[in-house]
Amino acid sequence: MTQRALDSSGGQTPGPGEQPPGNSRTSGNPRQAKIDAGAELDPVHPVDPPPPAHRPEGLTTAEVAERVARGEVNDVPVRSSRSVVEIVRANVFTRFNLIIGVLWVIMLFVAPIQDSLFGFVIVANTGIGIIQEWRAKKTLDSLAVIGEAKPTVRRDGTASEISTSEIVLGDLVELGPGDKVVVDGTVAEADSLEIDESLLTGEADPVIKRAGDQVMSGSFVVAGGGAFTATKVGREAYAAQLAEEASRFTLVHSELRSGISTILKYVTWMMVPTAIGLIISQLVVKDNNFKESVARTVGGIVPMIPEGLVLLTSVAFAIGVVRLGRKQCLVQELPAIEGLARVDVVCLDKTGTLTEGGMDVSEVRPLNGSDEAYVQRVLRAFGSSDPRPNASLQAIIDAYPADGGDGDTAGAGRADGGDGDTAGAGRADGGDAGSWTVTDAMPFSSARKYSGAAFTEADGTASAWLLGAPDVLLSEGDQALKQIERLNEQGLRVLLLARVPGGALDAPGAAAEAVPTALVVLEQRLRPDAGDTLAYFADQNVATKVISGDNAVSVGAVAGKLGLAGAENTLDARRLPSDPDEMATAMERNAVFGRVTPQQKRDMVAALQSRGHTVAMTGDGVNDVLALKDADIGVSMGSGSEATRAVAQIVLLNNSFATLPSVVAEGRRVIGNITRVATLFLTKTVYSVLLAILVVCTQVEYPFLPRHLTLLSTLTIGVPAFFLALAPNKERAQPNFVRRVMRYAIPSGAIAAASTFVTYLLARHHYSGAGALEAETSAATLTLFLVSMYVLAIIARPYTWWRVALVAAMGLGFLIVLVVPWLQDFFALKLVGTVMPWAAVGIAAAAAVLLEFVWRWVGRRFRA
Repeated sequence: MTQRALDSSGGQTPGPGEQPPGNSRTSGNPRQAKIDAGAELDPVHPVDPPPPAHRPEGLTTAEVAERVARGEVNDVPVRSSRSVVEIVRANVFTRFNLIIGVLWVIMLFVAPIQDSLFGFVIVANTGIGIIQEWRAKKTLDSLAVIGEAKPTVRRDGTASEISTSEIVLGDLVELGPGDKVVVDGTVAEADSLEIDESLLTGEADPVIKRAGDQVMSGSFVVAGGGAFTATKVGREAYAAQLAEEASRFTLVHSELRSGISTILKYVTWMMVPTAIGLIISQLVVKDNNFKESVARTVGGIVPMIPEGLVLLTSVAFAIGVVRLGRKQCLVQELPAIEGLARVDVVCLDKTGTLTEGGMDVSEVRPLNGSDEAYVQRVLRAFGSSDPRPNASLQAIIDAYPADGGDGDTAGAGRADGGDGDTAGAGRADGGDAGSWTVTDAMPFSSARKYSGAAFTEADGTASAWLLGAPDVLLSEGDQALKQIERLNEQGLRVLLLARVPGGALDAPGAAAEAVPTALVVLEQRLRPDAGDTLAYFADQNVATKVISGDNAVSVGAVAGKLGLAGAENTLDARRLPSDPDEMATAMERNAVFGRVTPQQKRDMVAALQSRGHTVAMTGDGVNDVLALKDADIGVSMGSGSEATRAVAQIVLLNNSFATLPSVVAEGRRVIGNITRVATLFLTKTVYSVLLAILVVCTQVEYPFLPRHLTLLSTLTIGVPAFFLALAPNKERAQPNFVRRVMRYAIPSGAIAAASTFVTYLLARHHYSGAGALEAETSAATLTLFLVSMYVLAIIARPYTWWRVALVAAMGLGFLIVLVVPWLQDFFALKLVGTVMPWAAVGIAAAAAVLLEFVWRWVGRRFRA
């Protein structure tokens, strides 16, 4: 997998093993690629001697085989999903399945099969849940393989990418900017190597590593490169257990699931004493037929259990994973779907999100009378100084290749003997003899905002150069800042090439004393789909904040071209207040922030969260890791560094920012729809408990058999809930799930129970003789069905053609049961006479009016 890190302007740095379009991993130096490939170079371009013999070549194939045989392999079983056995166990062995299973077995012995239908429904539901989660598992596992980190390991002197699980003890693992240290080890090579161990130690400052130093798994490279020897693999590695746990597929720790668990806990508390009272009432107090008493007792207990709610939530999440998987979106934690739907602020990096990674040099402007030809020679040499060029430097390399152009400097060779890198060499045509040689190099650091290189020029002169952000390297009053400002206003990126007096990069105050030599103007490539994505977030009332290491004016101009609302409100992060509250105010007032350091990104996320915002952070470089980790939802690009993919909950494998609206929409669909259908399920639970309490208090027969409530649950809850749970839903997710559901479910259930029991009592006074109980049950069933249908009709709003058709189809289904003789007998439903049926309809109509009033009153009075 490609690794990248942001450059001084927010650009991206390819890491080890990356192959930019049309180039090898030494794309910044075509001559080096020839050297690595063993190709013969023409005599016009002499090269430095080959790498020193002491350069480690890594393990041999035979040594690797020996270690594999001994079991010294990095075999930590990191999983992206639950196993099939765990999926089956989680769906089958539940508390409510146990209760319903026992009642089902009892009913199979004491009542006709139609009173045992609820058991078959549970079996079908459990099967659906297993199948859907298994589908989600397959999708996640396949995507996890695609998005898996591929560290570069040197074996037999050849570097190649392998799976993390294939690393063996003693392997030589190469590192570059953005690479995650996947096992513990000892540094064997270091080329200005800086490691961030903040995810392990909490210390934000990078640690400079030299040969012999220890590196721990879980840390990552922020600058420079090198290699380390694996000393601990598998479960012995420092962060192995943490990494395994962090990447495991989870179905818990979300407001939705914890809310449902809370509801089920309260339901259990209510159900147990109510069920005991009902059993005593029906089996002891009433001297009826034993089997029918048992059947009516079970009929009162079963509907108290919202058995389909947990299933439907699992199915909705699982289908969401499958849908997003088809769009190359890896959801590393299921609650991330829900979390992104709750987001009200999205923090974006410019490069790789609003713009594509590649750039083009549009012009070079010499400063202070510098010679343009000499500037080009410097840029050619500068490109050859870094074996891992970032996006900005890659654009310079493409414009001024080491072996082409005007025949000046053909390249530069390394003389520092660091890790044996040979970046190529060349000579100047005409009067120059020899080549420019790299004597020192300073890789880019997002904290510095610039990189550097020192050379011995063709004539033996020593020179040192810095390349980076002009407003960091120039003093405030410099005249060049005015033309830079004009270029930034056009959305162009500008780098400053500055010469360091004395020729030493490590001289005190080198950056402050650097002499401006030229401006390198880069043109950025806008993502064609970025404008539509920003418009989507604006339409959904999600605030967008662009946070970049680039110049704020330049970033604002790019955002303005893409139609970002408030793009003119830009702020240089160096002027951000340090006080968290003041920073939060600045964050809310402005939309574009430039020259942001990694630590500032983290502080900005925390400041927004302190104001109650739910924050999503997108990024692909190492300077985004800390902010991604602290954000409510971290989103990484698939081509991002290993470190960013490790801490992000969502990985966009297609590297397309335009996929985010799909994730938001999927999360909103899941949360909004589950909130709707949860109200349906819990309305049934409330009216079942209240009916049981009323029966116990009045000492009458329970009005329903299990078959009646199975029919009602199927038509008013089961079938419609399935369709409603999977329907499109763009409502922004709201907090307080339990409160939002129960504020409607309790009054709805109470009205349904009261109206049904009134009908039942009137029917008991109206009917007498043989068959009276069946007639009373039928009248009560009619009222309960009509009231439940009205609750469904309210929840189905706003109406669309298919929602209206769904409600109508459920009503038609009940009507068919009432008019088809064999269905009447099967469900024991037969309306007798005209007085009570019409009375039942009238009571249901009154209950519907009351429901309408109560729902509107609750919506105003108890806002969630």
